[in-house]
Amino acid sequence: MAINLENFRKIKAECDAANATLVAVSKIKPEQDILALREAGQLDFGENYVQELVEKADKLPKDIRWHFIGHLQRNKVKYIAPFVHLIHGVDSFRLLEEISKQADKLQRDIHCLLQVHIATEETKFGMDADELEECLKAVADARTEGKFTRIKIRGLMGMASFSDKQEQIEKEFEDLFFLYNRHQPNFDNTDTSPILSMGMSGDYQTALQKGSNMIRIGSALFGMRN
Repeated sequence: MAINLENFRKIKAECDAANATLVAVSKIKPEQDILALREAGQLDFGENYVQELVEKADKLPKDIRWHFIGHLQRNKVKYIAPFVHLIHGVDSFRLLEEISKQADKLQRDIHCLLQVHIATEETKFGMDADELEECLKAVADARTEGKFTRIKIRGLMGMASFSDKQEQIEKEFEDLFFLYNRHQPNFDNTDTSPILSMGMSGDYQTALQKGSNMIRIGSALFGMRN
């Protein structure tokens, strides 16, 4: 078993102190590692690949809350729509349209985060500030026509640059927190708190300091991936 229970307890305590949710990123990790963390009290798990998520969700206990945190293609939404707890990386209005279509078909609310591109790397996905505003306006317009009623936009998600420049990482998190605060009236959180998902194994403490209330932790819990 590769999981680090000592790290888990430490990070979970930091999350509890910050009133934040810990999502354990279990991609490419065996089911026994997930079960071991579940036994320790962890119920939120994040996966990057649709097929792997579907297989794990089918085999593992139904009380696990599955988060899809990878880049989601429109033609694969239908596979996770029946059970996914939260989709983190919604990076376009077209993807939201497909999620809405599947939600309507299933008569099931699907909770989503809009992904904002805050990093310097071009390889990371997400909308810029203008695209985010346009997307939220398009959703509001669609709702005046009775559409998008099953989509719940809970907040924002972003990934900082892979960098050892602390000031840069702090600035990127601050920029995302600014957008999160600015657009809170547009999120669907009548009975729940809005979500800001930012921070991973290498920068989660900075993210918590900068306002994150959901962090996605993989290697610090499960060890490095092959």
